[in-house]
Amino acid sequence: MLPTRPSWLGVDVARVLHLAAVFCLTCVLLKGIQLLHRRRELLRAFAKFPGPPTHWLFGHVHEVGEELDLPPRGGEGDKYLYAHPNWFGSFMAILTVSDPDYAKTLATSSGACVSPGNGLLVLHGPKWHQHRKLLTPGFHFDVLKPYVALMAESTNVMLDKWEQMITDGKPVELFEHVSLMTLDSIMKCAFSCHSNCQTNRQNSYIQAVYRLCYLVHQRLSIFPYHNDIIYWLSPHGYWFRKACKLAHQHTDKVIKERKESLKDEQEFEKIQKKRHLDFLDILLCAKDENGSGLSDEDLRAEVDTFMFEGHDTTASGISWLFYCLASHPEHQTRCREEIQGILGDRDTLRWEDLGKMTYTTMCIKESLRLYPPVPGVARQLSKPVTFHDGRSLPEGLQIPVSLYVSVFDPLRFSPENVSGRHSHAFLPFAAGLRNCIGQQFAMNEMKVALALTLLRFELSPDTSNLPCKIPHIILRSKNGIHLYLKKIH
Repeated sequence: MLPTRPSWLGVDVARVLHLAAVFCLTCVLLKGIQLLHRRRELLRAFAKFPGPPTHWLFGHVHEVGEELDLPPRGGEGDKYLYAHPNWFGSFMAILTVSDPDYAKTLATSSGACVSPGNGLLVLHGPKWHQHRKLLTPGFHFDVLKPYVALMAESTNVMLDKWEQMITDGKPVELFEHVSLMTLDSIMKCAFSCHSNCQTNRQNSYIQAVYRLCYLVHQRLSIFPYHNDIIYWLSPHGYWFRKACKLAHQHTDKVIKERKESLKDEQEFEKIQKKRHLDFLDILLCAKDENGSGLSDEDLRAEVDTFMFEGHDTTASGISWLFYCLASHPEHQTRCREEIQGILGDRDTLRWEDLGKMTYTTMCIKESLRLYPPVPGVARQLSKPVTFHDGRSLPEGLQIPVSLYVSVFDPLRFSPENVSGRHSHAFLPFAAGLRNCIGQQFAMNEMKVALALTLLRFELSPDTSNLPCKIPHIILRSKNGIHLYLKKIH
């Protein structure tokens, strides 16, 4: 009697497994062909752009997470003229630009945009123009003026915490505290919401924001997570979706409640008399020439963009600014003297004080140049671009811009030095049509935080635990930013 082949419900199991194996091998083969084709395209595109040696499998990925100088691997912008490729594995690469003329070409080209998405940061085309036009009034000086008091309020909460922490004489790790402070400020300015997140972190929305920031940074550092399917199936992908859902539910609830209150008040002028305008007020009342406003989905995308991009980047800028001045006490002293001269006997800041902080502003800009909160301003090419030296790139490539010089010198931004500089040699807030719409908001918050801090504390670095730069989405320190704070009596 012949042996029977195993079956299940009349189905030949061995045949099914054989077909499944053939299907999987075919998919792997097709994917391999696709990757090889992609690699050939990248090698052809970057043929005229020499760069640093790469690992045959990992490219430059093995260097992510190490202490880095900017641009990555210290000085490639000088060694390789204008631009050089960086490989993430064998099949993914970007071209890092380190020349102002190249940066200007990308900033002004209609073919250079960001990856598609829903918020202003990643929109492109006519919808981006519509959103930009509707949102611009939200960053007018008249709207920003009342925010100074809110920023000062949040900063003072942080400084009060620091006063209690330094009694044991130990250094303070700044980044977490500054990040909570900027999140507190942006909640007040965006939603008119007093979350008390600096003293009470049990708020579910605050926890979701923090978890999302952590998960995004984590995904960048774990190479397999760059694949959407793998990340979606992973435990971290699950937590990311859960945190997104929670954050979106909170934003949707706030938008719905504010819409209802606007229906009761009816007129925009009544809101203005009642309290300061916040970002959400501007968004809800914004109309284009056809009388159309933003959809609920667009509203949520813009509020989320403002929240996530606004608080973390500003926190990075402020933390590294404190480190710069702690490391250069002569500039710290000069800033403090300037601020004391402006305020006189007052201990509160006014809007008009910010414009008088000439030397302080120069130090802020120099810190932003040395430690840019967003290490690379990236553009994706929607059509071919040709540079001034004749070299060109095809569409579809992603191009980060990184401009860097290593010596701290605030006088680099004195009027006489600025007048002769290339317009695209300093890009902390990007440039061209797609420059950062919230740059004045960020500069104001940095001035407020620095002024109030220098009036209360003298900063000095912890030389036994110096920060190690890690440029992820924003510039962080692998081991935190630790400073000694001495109370000024």
